[in-house]
Amino acid sequence: MQQGWRERIEAIFPQMVRWRRDFHQYPELSFQEERTAKIVADWLKQCGLQVRTGVGGNGVVAVLEGGSTGPTIALRADMDALPIYDEKSCAYRSQVPGVMHACGHDAHTATLMGVASLLAEKRKEIAGRVVFIFQHAEEQIPGGAAAMIADGALDGVDAIYGVHLWTPLPRGVVGLREGPLMAAADSFKLEVVGKGGHGGLPHEAVDAVAIASHVVVNLQTIIGRQVDPLKSGVISVGRIEGGRAFNVIAERCELEGTVRSFDPQLRNRLYERIEEVATQTCRMFGADCRLEYGWGYPAVVNDPMETQRLAQVARMVLGDEQVWEVPEIMAAEDFAYYLQKKPGAFCLVGAGNQEKGFSHPHHHPLFDLDEEAMKASAEVLIESALAYLHANRNPLLSKS
Repeated sequence: MQQGWRERIEAIFPQMVRWRRDFHQYPELSFQEERTAKIVADWLKQCGLQVRTGVGGNGVVAVLEGGSTGPTIALRADMDALPIYDEKSCAYRSQVPGVMHACGHDAHTATLMGVASLLAEKRKEIAGRVVFIFQHAEEQIPGGAAAMIADGALDGVDAIYGVHLWTPLPRGVVGLREGPLMAAADSFKLEVVGKGGHGGLPHEAVDAVAIASHVVVNLQTIIGRQVDPLKSGVISVGRIEGGRAFNVIAERCELEGTVRSFDPQLRNRLYERIEEVATQTCRMFGADCRLEYGWGYPAVVNDPMETQRLAQVARMVLGDEQVWEVPEIMAAEDFAYYLQKKPGAFCLVGAGNQEKGFSHPHHHPLFDLDEEAMKASAEVLIESALAYLHANRNPLLSKS
């Protein structure tokens, strides 16, 4: 592996910060990342890479051809922001009302731009190819990963790595695990249809609000009493809305919620039980039930060998004590689609810093991160990519 990356990362770090803060000031929602994608593509072209734009939508894919033949490793970053008002007070606060980078994608993009720059400088010493995937629309289902894959983003790729800056972890820590890391995330919308009536004459009506309340309670028994306690799952109702007046019994009531799981069989079973429980509960009270179920991202499942390789690299560059095995996380990521196609690993790099005030959770209007974490992220991505390319030049080395 090429030595001296840390010094070169330090040198380009101010530029990475400028990119990140520019993206933060001018965020773009999922499927609208035209400005961001153009800035990324223009820079990658300046680095002498083969650049393709409009991949699967607003995605950008760049290819670095090494000085000699070898395998192909892909590195991915996401570019989109969230529909959240930025409530921070800082020089780089979002200038777009109601849109904010509240999950770190601005830093992911800036980091991978820096990584591409540095690897491009040493392309003659690289045996193989590095593919840089700048993905649009991670935050909004159906997401951009599947569309980019369908449009050839993974063509010729042998393995893929991804990093998510993560404020729940302290800066400088790398968190990862073999197998399932992040959950599959599905959604549902339920409409309870009863019979409206006078609030003083409930016996002449079928109260949709009261029935919907029973549905909410009964749905919670699915996880608590119908799922193996050793398997993880979540059913959460996030919205309930019914009625328009205090003295009128509502004819209709809507529920919306999310379903999280790791095991594919459990994922299917939860859908079946939600439909059965909701339908039977409504029927018991004389109401109808209409269910819309949205299948979201599958679970992020890390390849064991690639996870071990990434962990070994992280220990080498950051120290043993900075590499943690983290528990499964119920948040979702469409990086899962890449891992369904190619072996690879997704890890978390700590970006939290209590002393500097970087402690708010992701998707919070005060979210921010310690930009110093981009250095560790860049170093892990560079060294992991080179470790993969080096090991897979020789089948015996790849098993070490």
